Amino acid sequence: MGKKTTAITWAVCVLSLAYWAWGEIPVSGQRSADSVQRSAEVVTISVEQQHKSVVPNSQSALAIHFELAKDWHFYASAKTAPGGMNLKIKPSAEGYINFSEPIFPKGQLYFDKSSGKKLEVFSDKFTVFLPFSVVDLAIPNGSAIQVASGKSIIASVEVGIEGAVCSDVQCRAGDFGKLSTEIYIIPDAPMGEPKFILPHLAKLAPVGRWMSYPIWSALGIAFVAGLLLNIMPCVWPVLPIIVMRLVEQRFDRPELTAEGAKQSKSRSVAMGLAFCLGMLLFFASLAAANIVLQVFYGTVLQWGDQFRSPAFVAGMAFLLVALAMFCFGVFTIGVPSSIAGKSGSGEGYWGAALMGFLAAILSTPCSFAILATAFAWAQAQPLPLGTLAIMIIGVGMALPYAILTSMPGLLRRLPRAGRWMELFKQAIGFVLLVIAVKLVSALPEVRRTGVLYFSVVLGFCVWMWSSWVDYNTKLSRKWLIRIIAVVLVVAAGWLFLSGAPLERIAWQKYDGDVIEKALSQGQPVLIKFTADWCLSCQVVESRVYRREDIGKLIGDKKVLAIKADTTVKDYPATLALKDVYNEPGVPVSILFVPGEKEPIRWHSMSFADELKTRLEELPSK
Repeated sequence: MGKKTTAITWAVCVLSLAYWAWGEIPVSGQRSADSVQRSAEVVTISVEQQHKSVVPNSQSALAIHFELAKDWHFYASAKTAPGGMNLKIKPSAEGYINFSEPIFPKGQLYFDKSSGKKLEVFSDKFTVFLPFSVVDLAIPNGSAIQVASGKSIIASVEVGIEGAVCSDVQCRAGDFGKLSTEIYIIPDAPMGEPKFILPHLAKLAPVGRWMSYPIWSALGIAFVAGLLLNIMPCVWPVLPIIVMRLVEQRFDRPELTAEGAKQSKSRSVAMGLAFCLGMLLFFASLAAANIVLQVFYGTVLQWGDQFRSPAFVAGMAFLLVALAMFCFGVFTIGVPSSIAGKSGSGEGYWGAALMGFLAAILSTPCSFAILATAFAWAQAQPLPLGTLAIMIIGVGMALPYAILTSMPGLLRRLPRAGRWMELFKQAIGFVLLVIAVKLVSALPEVRRTGVLYFSVVLGFCVWMWSSWVDYNTKLSRKWLIRIIAVVLVVAAGWLFLSGAPLERIAWQKYDGDVIEKALSQGQPVLIKFTADWCLSCQVVESRVYRREDIGKLIGDKKVLAIKADTTVKDYPATLALKDVYNEPGVPVSILFVPGEKEPIRWHSMSFADELKTRLEELPSK
């Protein structure tokens, strides 16, 4: 029965789409040499060229920008879109232009009520990229291409857009027609300042150039980018370690003999070079990943993709919290001990290299703009040149440490170790906490609270691991304490970091006028008064409103579900809680049943069965 109902629903939608598209889409267009825009009732589409003009034997792209009205979307995947109504982009052009496959953004998960499934959709603002290559025009005798418009060729391009624009209650298959634009092909066109950068390169036929930046200038920019990484706040936690080691390596100490000073100097240089090698290994890993992706998968390493992963962002936040605990002196890191080791074995060098690798990793959260620009250029070049550019970024980052450890004059200028270094390290701990909070704020809203709770537990367990034991603690007691710390971390991870619960109810914001209108029309209304700081409200959410049967009944009975947020005292729901509903606090849930004078109220944290019974008594809609 469910499948038949879904099929009938979509059939009705498809039949009604043609009527809507035929008579109700007001479309206006604005045309220029490098952009065109069309607007409809619920969607605006604009086409932008990456370069104002292009040269023969080059590559460029078009960007198709979409802006949808609130609560409207395109279906993203042909596999899951009902009736095959997913978004399709079909470019066509004259013989001078060859288009590659469109580059779509990553779809968002959307719960489709008609099918009861999670589907991938595009909503709000998003962009689809259309890479293209320009043919290598033969120019006899070196003369310029002569056409009516001058020394250029104008290639007409048309972009067809197909697919249904849908909301929770209806779909519209708009006839967007063909969006037209013109691409100017000029032999000496400047292509050095693209209007946008592709998220990754599609498989394109080999051509002469992507961006016409001079190679030496671009490599110089890559080197400067590497230098700038050293001032990123995320690198600061390892700076006290580095500075401390350099201070301890001073080879002008009066207690050293001439031979001892010489050995100290050579060891200081070696340790500095090992630290630099660790940095270079990080960038070598990135260059290797870029080679593998381009050669075997036809794509590139897009810098910044890692920050689109909530798991990566949360992991970086946890790492910064742990390093802040280190800066506060809660625990010590084993690697710095090996770096500071006085033995001539290779352990100290391996430790220095590992610290260099860590310093390069820590630069990533704070260096998006620098590395994204450098990587965009590097990955658009032939593999050898792109690999060289990536490695030069690492050279730029490592060079200051190589100079500092190899030049005695500079090393003598460093202040001697003292209390200032400990205060400096502790101050950096607060900076790291600020950066960690910034990373957490970038997480999806449903993840933030759990990540913050886990961060507190992680900090406690780090303190417990290090401060509850010392060198004289019995081995059995030490193992017991640290096993308990690990168990607490694992339990907190399961409790706070497990997947966000599925939202089963389409809650609407509190609006007194909307509630009054629904009640006047005989529609049942359920109001959930809650607050972000209310722990009991979270229990109610988990025990009652996350239940599948409750969510299904609310949808089947067409109950208007209102989430009344009372987090702040001047919110409309906060005022209504006291003045309209005469309730002293949260949590409280109120169900208005048509035909009954008084609403039903629940103040406890476990009333799911009672609510279910009341919902089942409502007439089906």
